[in-house]
Amino acid sequence: MLTHIVIWKYRAEATEAEREEHLARLRRLPNFIPQIESFAVGFDVLKLPRSYDVGLVAVFRDRAGLDVYTDHPEHVLVAVYGRSLSEHIASVDFESAD
Repeated sequence: MLTHIVIWKYRAEATEAEREEHLARLRRLPNFIPQIESFAVGFDVLKLPRSYDVGLVAVFRDRAGLDVYTDHPEHVLVAVYGRSLSEHIASVDFESAD
């Protein structure tokens, strides 16, 4: 299994409506991309100084599934939108035996 984690830190001027729209678009991705085995995304609830604004965890059977997700037109549109709102984005991808 391959786990894909992304976190977004929005620019201060990103509106609440834009933030909500980004989350809504992210939440729709499993409807378009069957290679997603599991998917969770949401706003940060602790709001610590080190916190990012949104986090996503997606699990894929293998690298091929992640590649389909990465190149899928719906994902590409959401990624472009997320970048337009963000001052920083970080990600990590790792394999597990699960």
